[in-house]
Amino acid sequence: MSPDAAGRLGRPGGRGLVIRVSTQQSTASGWRRFRARYRWFDHLVRAVDRYVDYHGYHYVASITYFSVFSIVPMLMVGLSIAGFVLAGQPELLGQITEGILRVVPDSLGPTARDLVTKLIENRTQVGVFGLVIGLYSGWNWINALRDALTAMWDQQRVDPPLLRMILVDFLALLSLVLALIVSFGLTAVGGALGTFLLRLTGLDHTGVASVLLTIGSVVLALVANALVFLWVLTRLPRTPVGIRSAVRGALAASVGFELLKQAGSIYLRLIGNSPTGVAFGSVIGVLFFISLVSRMVVFITAWTATARDAPVPVKPPPPVIVRQVVVPPRRTAVAVPALAGVVTGVVATLTFLRAGRARRRLD
Repeated sequence: MSPDAAGRLGRPGGRGLVIRVSTQQSTASGWRRFRARYRWFDHLVRAVDRYVDYHGYHYVASITYFSVFSIVPMLMVGLSIAGFVLAGQPELLGQITEGILRVVPDSLGPTARDLVTKLIENRTQVGVFGLVIGLYSGWNWINALRDALTAMWDQQRVDPPLLRMILVDFLALLSLVLALIVSFGLTAVGGALGTFLLRLTGLDHTGVASVLLTIGSVVLALVANALVFLWVLTRLPRTPVGIRSAVRGALAASVGFELLKQAGSIYLRLIGNSPTGVAFGSVIGVLFFISLVSRMVVFITAWTATARDAPVPVKPPPPVIVRQVVVPPRRTAVAVPALAGVVTGVVATLTFLRAGRARRRLD
């Protein structure tokens, strides 16, 4: 042990330093043993590391922002479609207008009637404007979602030409919309079919039949959600992933999404009794629900990608750095003739002097 270390140990604070170091080492060792013993916990830690290291929070914020941004143009398109429908049905338009006037205060009645009239008159402009803004926000949303899934799968993002990327992203968005329609359609058809069968057999008023119908609806919704999430996890990344590696993630996402839907329905029932809660609580609830769903999708992708049987992406080799080395011109080409000339001159001089001495001796 060095004298400095001995001095530190000898001082009052030295022993405390050694105890703290040993405590940290034992804690780290216990953490490693705990992770090695419980593989599910080790998998969860790896997923959290992947989520944090690959900027999952940033992707979730981007997805949430464009999700909220897409709500307004979708409402505009919906109002435009309603305007085209109501323009050809004056009686229905009158009933809706009277219903609106009964809800709003009397002082706002003329303003509400004028808004409905202007909406019917400008239905084309509202629809076109909402469609343009919706296409922009929708492309940004699907682009952010695909980038998030690509990052969680630890894939190398390759930027294709801009027009090609926009076209591919729009095709992916259209496919996702069709998958959601099929999923919701299966859930609705399954529930309606179950109710029809119960009525056909005369068991629609029994408690057991209602419980079985509820369980069947939930199971059917889980299966439909799992199919959608399986498509999202495997086909939305920039490089498609095998289906087998994403089955568990799709099932987990399906269960999580169903739990969030149940929690959302409970929340809406809680705020439904207050006008203020309906006005502000519903908006806050929608924002919170979108954020939770986005976070769940991105995290479950990281959890799926960090499984032991997950495919390992093949990364491109590191770039080769080529450095141009400029070699200075060699001076030997000039020095050798000069040296040869000097040597020749010296030899000729010595030879001439020796020849002159030899003549003088002969004389």
